[in-house]
Amino acid sequence: MPYYTVEGLQKIKEELRRLKTEERSRVAEQLSDARSQGDLSENAEYDAAKDAQRMLEHRIAKLQEVILHARVISREQINTSIVSILATVKIRSKGNDQEATYTLVAEEEANLKLGKLSVDSPLGRGLLGKKLGETVIIEAPSGKLSFEIQEIRNQPEPSQ
Repeated sequence: MPYYTVEGLQKIKEELRRLKTEERSRVAEQLSDARSQGDLSENAEYDAAKDAQRMLEHRIAKLQEVILHARVISREQINTSIVSILATVKIRSKGNDQEATYTLVAEEEANLKLGKLSVDSPLGRGLLGKKLGETVIIEAPSGKLSFEIQEIRNQPEPSQ
């Protein structure tokens, strides 16, 4: 069962609303335009619009499933004695001594530019359940990477 922040789940709900209203209307218009061009059996625009409709409906179904099974967790509920979802973790690479800080989040909230690492990524999976000072070894295409956990903390709730 995936855990989400309040703001992360709200973004998913907003995307779902946008897909169901704006995007469905846009795809329906594309289908209508393509149908009006005649023979559907040789109509590439119609085929492309049907493909877009299938992908849109698949994404809508996926988001509905996420929302149905999502559990909202607040940062105050995070146990900082181990790395868990929504914990912010500072790690140091044992290979080059560089440090990085990530907040572990659900896949749909991940954004490395914002320091949000998916718990489903290889590094995220490797960090989960580890304690301060432990070493995490991650298999990468270039070989094994080793990281030491320097800090585990909660981030404050964003102000509204």
